[in-house]
Amino acid sequence: MASDTASPRRKPDPVTGRGGRRRAPYRRRLRSRIIVSFVLLGFCLTTLFAFATNWARARVENQLVEDVMNRNIDEFARRFYESPGRNPAVPVQQIRAFAYPSDKFDRVREERPEWAAFATGNYKLSGVDEHNEPFSYKLAVRKAPDAWFFLAYDMTESIRGEEQLKRALFFSVLVFSVLSLVLGWWSASKVMKPVSDLAARLRAYRGGTSEPEPLAPRFPDDEVGQLAQALDDYSARLTEVVQRDREFNADVSHELRTPLAVIRGATELLLTRPDLDPKVLQRLQRIQRAEQQCTDLIGALLLLSRNERGQGSSNVARVSEQLLDSHRAQLGGKPLELVLEGNHDLVIDAPESALSVALGNLIGNAVKYSKEGAVRVRVGANAVEVIDSGPGLSEEDAAKLFQRGYRGTHAGHSQGGGIGLSIVSRLCDLYGWQVNVRPGAGRGVIATLTFSPKTL
Repeated sequence: MASDTASPRRKPDPVTGRGGRRRAPYRRRLRSRIIVSFVLLGFCLTTLFAFATNWARARVENQLVEDVMNRNIDEFARRFYESPGRNPAVPVQQIRAFAYPSDKFDRVREERPEWAAFATGNYKLSGVDEHNEPFSYKLAVRKAPDAWFFLAYDMTESIRGEEQLKRALFFSVLVFSVLSLVLGWWSASKVMKPVSDLAARLRAYRGGTSEPEPLAPRFPDDEVGQLAQALDDYSARLTEVVQRDREFNADVSHELRTPLAVIRGATELLLTRPDLDPKVLQRLQRIQRAEQQCTDLIGALLLLSRNERGQGSSNVARVSEQLLDSHRAQLGGKPLELVLEGNHDLVIDAPESALSVALGNLIGNAVKYSKEGAVRVRVGANAVEVIDSGPGLSEEDAAKLFQRGYRGTHAGHSQGGGIGLSIVSRLCDLYGWQVNVRPGAGRGVIATLTFSPKTL
């Protein structure tokens, strides 16, 4: 058998996602994306604004402080040279100025070694005062051969103001992010409401037998309205195609059943003659089996086209025996044994035509690809197994088993269009059965058809 292990997969519903993959996580929904976009936009903008504000404040403050310090230290030096005997007053309260003539340079090195190590310029220093309170100040240094000038600008209040500003900016970022979340939620609800309504109306039509009402008149002439109009056009075309398909299937079924009925009647009439040659009798019986297979196949395909389950019950062992008898007559001397084993009382709630088509394809593949040995049909409590002695399966066959039109690597030049197992898969979907094909213990393949509890 040139096929492999697999089970037919149900196609997911295009709206609800049932029967296939699980519904996409909430974070991937369009509404969630809109909300997240608003939140990220608000957060990024307010964060950027806060960063720019803090950077501009620090830059301006630094420029202003240094400008004040430079002007004050220059003025302090000028006043010192006018009255070298004393330290002149500094007009800014936050500023303290120190002037040391050359004979006091060693004193500076002892009392304020960090100041003495600085060259001319501006520096930022921090520490703790006599009360162990943190403080920070900027130090302007001007060093001349005959005197050193130091100007200290108290930055403690400025730092406190900077911390307060940072807290205010952080609170602003938090508030604006929350506002962005609320605005995004509201906007997403307003934007997605027409889409949600459209999806709800589409779900309401699911499974309905009547022709769906037009969607476009119920929505404004916007993008959602255009989508509704496109869905209406698609629905109209799809309805037309389905109707043509149903009419075609009904016509084909009717037209094919008529000649098959003629063949059946003629065959039955000829089989009643007592003086038939054994070879002629064998050919008539083969014609009769072929007519029955065609009738079953037409009935099964018609039910598949309508997606309807047929009525009736079937004895699995009896149908299996009929299929094996049909294939025994076509072995043509092949050293192959066809054996029926197991439970002879298993009855399922499905017409013989559907069971015959599904099981017949599995048995037919087993007989076709088994050159010798045996094909065993084993009927269990709720399943039937077809075990062959063929060449087995390849990985490629395993991946493409139930694809329509696929023919296995061992098919060679044998007849067949590669649609048999595809029909089996569709019948399983229709009746709730499961089909599984796996490699045998040594050679060959084991095909299992499991029936659902509802059909037992």
